[in-house]
Amino acid sequence: MASKSQPAQSGQALWTKMPKANAELFALTYGSLVTELVRDYEDPIEVNAQLERIGHSIGVRCVDEFLSKADVAGMGMATQCQNLRDTAEVVAKMGFKMFLGIQAEVGGFSQDQRSFSIYLQENPLSTFVELPGDEQSGGDDLRRLKYSNVYCGVIRGALEQVNLKVECNIVRDTLKGDEVNEIRVELKEVLADGAGDDYKEE
Repeated sequence: MASKSQPAQSGQALWTKMPKANAELFALTYGSLVTELVRDYEDPIEVNAQLERIGHSIGVRCVDEFLSKADVAGMGMATQCQNLRDTAEVVAKMGFKMFLGIQAEVGGFSQDQRSFSIYLQENPLSTFVELPGDEQSGGDDLRRLKYSNVYCGVIRGALEQVNLKVECNIVRDTLKGDEVNEIRVELKEVLADGAGDDYKEE
């Protein structure tokens, strides 16, 4: 099994090879997308669902780039991801670093090792963002908005491509006063090769 620091070192190596985008422009563009969705759908629950769907489409595409760049760099993922704990480390310390330049942490594994949490101390999507308070117009309603829900979709889409059906939820959010951003990931099923959207039983 890979040492605990190896995924972090590999993530840093991949990050240095990636083309960089302006972080402020990235945050503002994402903010515009969320604002437009809030205007179009009005219901925060539906906005959350749309962000998750968008993320899923991104995740499906990101995994190919991730695997090809990791392979070129000699970081064979097949040898690193022997179980869900290894996969969680790769997602958090390599995936988040490669695409966003941030170091995520993993913890909170369930007793059956089928669920875990990804912790983000910093969230580049929420730069410049402040959700309205309860006393402001629409504030109470927007408290149900999961602003960074696109992450859940990205994780779900990427893991689906490697035959892991997962469910992701944002359970803590610094925009709502929590100390850390926490994404809970639960393994629902290991898919048969080529199962696609038909999710066959093992």
